[in-house]
Amino acid sequence: MKLLHIDSSVLGPHSVSRQVSAAIVDRLRQATPSLDITYRDLTQTPLAHLSGSHLAAAQGAPAPAELGPDLAASAAALDEFLAADIVVIGAPMYNFTIPSQLKAWIDRILVVGKTFKYGAAGPEGLAGGKRVIVAISRGGYYGVETPYAAGEHLESYLRWVFGFMGITGVEFIPADGVQVGPDHREKSLAGALQAATSLRAA
Repeated sequence: MKLLHIDSSVLGPHSVSRQVSAAIVDRLRQATPSLDITYRDLTQTPLAHLSGSHLAAAQGAPAPAELGPDLAASAAALDEFLAADIVVIGAPMYNFTIPSQLKAWIDRILVVGKTFKYGAAGPEGLAGGKRVIVAISRGGYYGVETPYAAGEHLESYLRWVFGFMGITGVEFIPADGVQVGPDHREKSLAGALQAATSLRAA
């Protein structure tokens, strides 16, 4: 069984989402010692954002030579995702949505003919059957009962993206209010870490 671990926070060891995503992976590794784990840190080895040249190459146009390494990195990211049975993602909220590094990765895996297709009945996901677990951290509180619910474009976006690829039942472990104050941060992190240790086995 293969697990792909993705981190996207720019805060390194100070990141809440990184701590929680690591705890999730540790829990699954302990439950399944034979788990084959691939780790990708999107801040250490970032993928370039899409350009006109990328899109032209995807449509079959000749790619300029200088784009070769980036296209190879794109193909590697897609292959890692397709091969994974489980995907664990550390996703902090930056300005109400996902980090741009994570968006660049999603742009490389949300590929027509690979993870979804268009048919007579509309789009159809091709990546179903994977288990996706996302550790999310948010500076404030964005639950449906809060005044800021309309600004939540992290969990809602990721749920939609993976659902579009045919992956339903995405699991989220949230740490909310981490910028409200030290006590809120500690309590939220402790709750998220506890949730990670309680995950069902792989």
